[in-house]
Amino acid sequence: MKIVGIEGLFDDQLNFELKRGAKFVVFQYAFSVVIMSFRRNSDVHFVRSGESTGGKSAKYTLLTALAGWWGIPWGPIYTIQTFITNGRGGKDVTQQVLAAMNASAPAAAPDHK
Repeated sequence: MKIVGIEGLFDDQLNFELKRGAKFVVFQYAFSVVIMSFRRNSDVHFVRSGESTGGKSAKYTLLTALAGWWGIPWGPIYTIQTFITNGRGGKDVTQQVLAAMNASAPAAAPDHK
């Protein structure tokens, strides 16, 4: 799983940001090829508290605006759904990312005294 925006952050810095309201989000994009339409999620993006998601979602929304409409009937449906999701700041996947990070963290060695 690739997470955009956490490069160079240590665990304690990441936890501090999460306590301040930071979150992990994915943006959607849609594209159509004649009669087939697809809706996909971007990589996970780390969004700090108070940070706008507009710049992060712009390329996915633009791709959708150009290539999402063309498949019938799902192209227009996916396009509108994508605009709504990205316009609301993306899909919050913080809990899923934290669960995956905790699951992949090495278990602490037992303390033998």
